[in-house]
Amino acid sequence: MKLTAIVLLIVLAIGGTVISLGFLTSQEYIDVPEITNQYEKLETYKNELEKINQNNQQVLEDLENKIQNSDDVHLDQINEEIKVIKQVIEENKAELEKVITKLSQIESDP
Repeated sequence: MKLTAIVLLIVLAIGGTVISLGFLTSQEYIDVPEITNQYEKLETYKNELEKINQNNQQVLEDLENKIQNSDDVHLDQINEEIKVIKQVIEENKAELEKVITKLSQIESDP
Protein backbone atom coordinates (compact mmCIF):
# COMPACT_ATOMS: atom_id res chain seq x y z
CA MET A 1 0.00 0.00 0.00
CA LYS A 2 2.86 2.37 0.86
CA LEU A 3 4.59 1.44 -2.37
CA THR A 4 1.46 2.22 -4.43
CA ALA A 5 1.08 5.60 -2.76
CA ILE A 6 4.76 6.43 -3.36
CA VAL A 7 4.52 5.38 -7.02
CA LEU A 8 1.36 7.48 -7.52
CA LEU A 9 3.02 10.52 -5.96
CA ILE A 10 6.08 10.12 -8.17
CA VAL A 11 3.91 9.72 -11.28
CA LEU A 12 1.88 12.82 -10.35
CA ALA A 13 5.02 14.85 -9.69
CA ILE A 14 6.63 13.83 -12.98
CA GLY A 15 3.37 14.35 -14.89
CA GLY A 16 2.86 17.78 -13.36
CA THR A 17 6.42 18.78 -14.20
CA VAL A 18 6.09 17.60 -17.80
CA ILE A 19 2.77 19.41 -18.25
CA SER A 20 4.11 22.61 -16.67
CA LEU A 21 7.24 22.60 -18.81
CA GLY A 22 5.21 21.86 -21.92
CA PHE A 23 2.84 24.73 -21.20
CA LEU A 24 5.59 27.21 -20.42
CA THR A 25 7.72 26.38 -23.45
CA SER A 26 4.85 26.26 -25.93
CA GLN A 27 3.42 29.57 -24.73
CA GLU A 28 6.66 31.39 -25.56
CA TYR A 29 6.53 30.20 -29.15
CA ILE A 30 2.87 31.15 -29.58
CA ASP A 31 3.25 34.78 -28.46
CA VAL A 32 5.68 35.84 -31.21
CA PRO A 33 3.61 34.55 -34.16
CA GLU A 34 0.43 35.99 -32.62
CA ILE A 35 1.98 39.46 -32.46
CA THR A 36 3.36 39.15 -35.99
CA ASN A 37 0.04 37.81 -37.23
CA GLN A 38 -1.85 40.64 -35.51
CA TYR A 39 0.48 43.21 -37.07
CA GLU A 40 0.07 41.69 -40.53
CA LYS A 41 -3.72 41.63 -40.19
CA LEU A 42 -3.76 45.28 -39.09
CA GLU A 43 -1.46 46.21 -41.96
CA THR A 44 -3.75 44.43 -44.43
CA TYR A 45 -6.80 46.09 -42.86
CA LYS A 46 -5.10 49.50 -43.12
CA ASN A 47 -4.35 48.93 -46.80
CA GLU A 48 -7.95 47.90 -47.49
CA LEU A 49 -9.27 50.97 -45.64
CA GLU A 50 -7.00 53.18 -47.73
CA LYS A 51 -8.31 51.58 -50.93
CA ILE A 52 -11.92 52.03 -49.78
CA ASN A 53 -11.21 55.63 -48.86
CA GLN A 54 -9.68 56.36 -52.28
CA ASN A 55 -12.63 54.70 -54.00
CA ASN A 56 -15.09 56.73 -51.92
CA GLN A 57 -13.20 59.93 -52.72
CA GLN A 58 -13.52 59.11 -56.42
CA VAL A 59 -17.27 58.43 -56.07
CA LEU A 60 -17.65 61.74 -54.25
CA GLU A 61 -15.83 63.60 -57.01
CA ASP A 62 -18.00 61.91 -59.64
CA LEU A 63 -21.18 62.87 -57.81
CA GLU A 64 -20.04 66.46 -57.39
CA ASN A 65 -19.26 66.61 -61.11
CA LYS A 66 -22.72 65.28 -61.89
CA ILE A 67 -24.25 68.11 -59.92
CA GLN A 68 -22.12 70.77 -61.56
CA ASN A 69 -22.76 69.46 -65.07
CA SER A 70 -26.39 68.56 -64.69
CA ASP A 71 -29.76 70.18 -65.13
CA ASP A 72 -31.33 67.09 -63.60
CA VAL A 73 -34.44 67.43 -61.47
CA HIS A 74 -33.06 64.75 -59.11
CA LEU A 75 -30.37 66.94 -57.59
CA ASP A 76 -31.76 66.32 -54.11
CA GLN A 77 -31.08 62.61 -54.47
CA ILE A 78 -27.54 63.27 -55.65
CA ASN A 79 -26.99 65.65 -52.72
CA GLU A 80 -28.17 62.94 -50.32
CA GLU A 81 -25.76 60.48 -51.90
CA ILE A 82 -22.95 62.99 -51.44
CA LYS A 83 -23.82 63.41 -47.76
CA VAL A 84 -23.75 59.65 -47.25
CA ILE A 85 -20.44 59.27 -49.08
CA LYS A 86 -18.89 62.11 -47.05
CA GLN A 87 -20.06 60.47 -43.82
CA VAL A 88 -18.60 57.11 -44.89
CA ILE A 89 -15.32 58.81 -45.82
CA GLU A 90 -15.10 60.50 -42.41
CA GLU A 91 -15.84 57.22 -40.62
CA ASN A 92 -13.20 55.43 -42.70
CA LYS A 93 -10.66 58.14 -41.94
CA ALA A 94 -11.33 57.80 -38.21
CA GLU A 95 -10.98 54.01 -38.40
CA LEU A 96 -7.81 54.36 -40.48
CA GLU A 97 -6.30 56.68 -37.87
CA LYS A 98 -7.07 54.13 -35.15
CA VAL A 99 -5.42 51.34 -37.16
CA ILE A 100 -2.35 53.47 -37.89
CA THR A 101 -2.07 54.32 -34.19
CA LYS A 102 -2.34 50.65 -33.24
CA LEU A 103 0.28 49.70 -35.83
CA SER A 104 2.69 52.32 -34.52
CA GLN A 105 2.14 51.03 -30.98
CA ILE A 106 2.93 47.49 -32.09
CA GLU A 107 6.06 48.70 -33.92
CA SER A 108 7.31 50.60 -30.87
CA ASP A 109 6.65 47.69 -28.46
CA PRO A 110 8.46 44.72 -30.06
